[in-house]
Amino acid sequence: MVNPALVDPATIRATVAEAWIRGHPLLRTYRTLYAQALDDADPGYVGGFGVFRHTARPATPADTDAVTPDNDTLPSQAWLDLRAEPWVLSVPAQDRYHVFAVHELDALHAGLIGSRTTGQDAGDYLVAGPDWQGEPPPGLKGVIRTATRLVALVGHTRLTGNTPADLAALRAVQEQYRLRPLHEYAGTPAPAPAPAPEPVWPVWRDEVLESVEFLTFLDFLLGFFPLTDGLPPAETGLRGRLTDLGIDGRGEFEPAVLPLEVRAEFDRGIADGRARLTRALAELRYSAQLFGTREQLGADFLRQAVAAELGPYGLPAEEVWYGRWAADSEGRRPPNASDRDHVIRFAPDALPPARFFWSATVYALPDHRLVDNTLDRYSVGGHTPGLVRDADGGLTLYVQHKRPANADHSANWLPAPDGPFAVVLRIHGPEDSVLDGRWQPPPLTPR
Repeated sequence: MVNPALVDPATIRATVAEAWIRGHPLLRTYRTLYAQALDDADPGYVGGFGVFRHTARPATPADTDAVTPDNDTLPSQAWLDLRAEPWVLSVPAQDRYHVFAVHELDALHAGLIGSRTTGQDAGDYLVAGPDWQGEPPPGLKGVIRTATRLVALVGHTRLTGNTPADLAALRAVQEQYRLRPLHEYAGTPAPAPAPAPEPVWPVWRDEVLESVEFLTFLDFLLGFFPLTDGLPPAETGLRGRLTDLGIDGRGEFEPAVLPLEVRAEFDRGIADGRARLTRALAELRYSAQLFGTREQLGADFLRQAVAAELGPYGLPAEEVWYGRWAADSEGRRPPNASDRDHVIRFAPDALPPARFFWSATVYALPDHRLVDNTLDRYSVGGHTPGLVRDADGGLTLYVQHKRPANADHSANWLPAPDGPFAVVLRIHGPEDSVLDGRWQPPPLTPR
């Protein structure tokens, strides 16, 4: 119940607006968690917590359960409930680029395992939640500690060629990724299972994001996100203001009992929060710095909300640098391929500087889905066979709806929808010149 001392409408409205922005990544995460780990009637259900779902083929326009899907790697995803004990991830030795990120409930990542950070050798890695006080057993190559009790484990393994042989080889690697609860790994007695939450897991509905019920879900999810040392002052300060509004992580917030005048301020705050996010999305040019650790982004709630809207499980810039052409060089936002063609031209010796690989992918707006086309081509990059260089050694990508008549242009065709679109550039293992801004992507230019 709202604290009677907190009746100033401006105070309530401002707090709720900030809470909507801050809570957006948590609810977006729960939306996916509910479908994959809790709702056994959902087509995306993987079997509960601690179960891997490996994608065995590249994404296509028919895949609508992910936002801005990556078409260059195949994902492996699992959900971990860390309340009873930690879990151990085991990875095999391999030559392929791979990375596993441990994403907390607000989609920030607690640690990375993979080619860039831990190497290509086999290893076992412990993932422990905020309540665990034990000692890691011997033999582990690393320990990742999380601030939340529920986490997503999201892996990416590089697809080097979309052929049956390569898909089979990649699948064999995926089958060697293994998850075990700590007691199974260490050969010790199993701990008591974590109790069912009270109240029970709330049933997800997309309309929750638009109503005051948003805060009911946030109140529930904060129960899996305790206040601990190391959280930024912005987090602890907002939690205090939310407690004054009856949102304290116990899952007991009930908007139906709010006085009408107070409920109106809650509604205005939610509208303010959504408007802030809409403006931030409209002003976004590049998305390279949207993803990271709590130390990097933990106090920037708006940036986290933008990331959650575009795709909550992005990687930090040092792992994958994300560039986004959301407008053309003449200022049209978003660009539109229904009435004009576009090019992206990389000058000689100015291709994206990548330690591993790079690609550019077109997404149809507003849903950020892959674009159906006659070539079944959804991205172009350094690995794409048959690309034709310009006479001076540069590389031009032709971003348009219809296949170019010119054979050289057709070889470099990046199919666009018959309407608005965005292009996302991914640089896996970016060089320092990308991270410090010395290298910049070229413009998206209308023809």
